[in-house]
Amino acid sequence: MALYLLCLVLSTTLVFNFLQTLADTSCTDCFIQSRATYYPNSEDNGTDVGACGFGSFGATLNGGDVSAASNLYRDGVGCGACYQVRCTNSAFCSDKGSTVVITDQGSSDNTDFILSQRAFGRMAQTTDATASLLALGVVGIEYRRVACSYPNKNITFKIDESSGNPHYLAFVIRYQQGRRDITAVQLCETQNFVCKLLDRSHGAVWSTTSAPSGPLSVRMLFSDEEGGEENWVVPVNDIPQDWKAGDIYDSGVQVNQ
Repeated sequence: MALYLLCLVLSTTLVFNFLQTLADTSCTDCFIQSRATYYPNSEDNGTDVGACGFGSFGATLNGGDVSAASNLYRDGVGCGACYQVRCTNSAFCSDKGSTVVITDQGSSDNTDFILSQRAFGRMAQTTDATASLLALGVVGIEYRRVACSYPNKNITFKIDESSGNPHYLAFVIRYQQGRRDITAVQLCETQNFVCKLLDRSHGAVWSTTSAPSGPLSVRMLFSDEEGGEENWVVPVNDIPQDWKAGDIYDSGVQVNQ
């Protein structure tokens, strides 16, 4: 009898541990409860002065389905991340919700998201429901991290207007794909392969006060938000030696992980 009870306890413990492990591994797809509002004084698109450094490009990125974030901003690491956001009022809200890109930092009335009016309205079932949601101002939501997708778009580097060749170089990374974060960026000379680790100036902007010379190869470290797998991605195309402020360079790569 004692042996039977011992086996029963062990079996129960193993089942519990298995279910707990299964729950932990699936939580990357779990929805989290929160609240959201929208930019009250903007047009349908997002702001063109967001903290991520995208500028006016950030207002129309993802078709204007963008958002500011509070804790999810993560000191700029969260810039460019995508989230599925859906409101929870069954009278007005669809099951699909909106997929938004983080382009700014901000919070209002204990919200995790300040959506563009376009993205906020897209959570509704119908046009009439959109008006009702906008009238509410703040709504209960649930959200989860999803992969960003930009069909036929490569990651690009936009040289910041504050840059000056050859001394100070800053650029913002556009069209970040997949569901992983860019946690480090290196700039390497293509001739002698000497690399320099860049500073995160702010948001999605990376900079150095002593840029290497010659054509430059950019290396980006993509990391899981949970601190798991990470790997360096090296673009096909280099930043040319005669780079200048305002220029946009196509990396030649997509990272859909």
